Amino acid sequence: MTYASIDSLLVELDDGVLSVTLNRPDTLNSLSEAMLTGVAEALERAATDPAVRVVKLAGAGRGFSSGAGISAEDVSAKSVNGPEEVLDAANRAVRSIVALPKPVVAVVQGPAAGVGVSLALAADIVLASEKAFFMLAFTKIGLMPDGGASALIAAAVGRIRAQRMALLAERITAAEAYDWGLVTTVHAAEDLDAAVAKVIDTLATGPAVSLRKTKQAINDATLTELEAALEREREGQLVLLTSDDFREGTRAFQEHRKATFTDT
Repeated sequence: MTYASIDSLLVELDDGVLSVTLNRPDTLNSLSEAMLTGVAEALERAATDPAVRVVKLAGAGRGFSSGAGISAEDVSAKSVNGPEEVLDAANRAVRSIVALPKPVVAVVQGPAAGVGVSLALAADIVLASEKAFFMLAFTKIGLMPDGGASALIAAAVGRIRAQRMALLAERITAAEAYDWGLVTTVHAAEDLDAAVAKVIDTLATGPAVSLRKTKQAINDATLTELEAALEREREGQLVLLTSDDFREGTRAFQEHRKATFTDT
């Protein structure tokens, strides 16, 4: 079975490990529809590929992902594709990670923001550098969390902390993320690669059927609201994407100023 890479997404299979790398380091791996679709297609293929035993999901450069792009270039691309397509591609990517009958390891060496948080937390193991942080920045531009974040985060940290992340749009440091239960382990930046290699080897050489059934059992017990959350977020986000507050929030981001919101 073959896996196709594109300029912004590298997909490589080596000795049982499928590495899926977000590859837009100049934008902290901001996510396009093509990248999200590529993630989903790779993992959907991996689901039935006996050569794949574990998936490594990572970002190139100094960050994991800054979320869906809202640069002028990205916004222009969305106007061509339509916001529904981008949302649906994000939801498909998250579903593919959760549904994959093999373990997924996310490597977060720097910032993870917006739907990038959703991709990372959909994984089964999340290894973070001490330089990493997590941020649901949606309300800063008049949007709401998507990609299943409202379910994935609440399942990990509880309602109050999930509300803090979503409503206040604060940076959650790697140390806080570990204390809260958002990530599996935190490592010094120079030790992260070795830690990842050890975990990947453990999973790649482990009992595949046991790992599959364990992953499914835990996800079935804890992510009971994921599908409903994806639909609620999609419906709400499509409304917000047409709002004055979103237009103002996007302009303010591009102009490096504080937004003035007016919707009520």
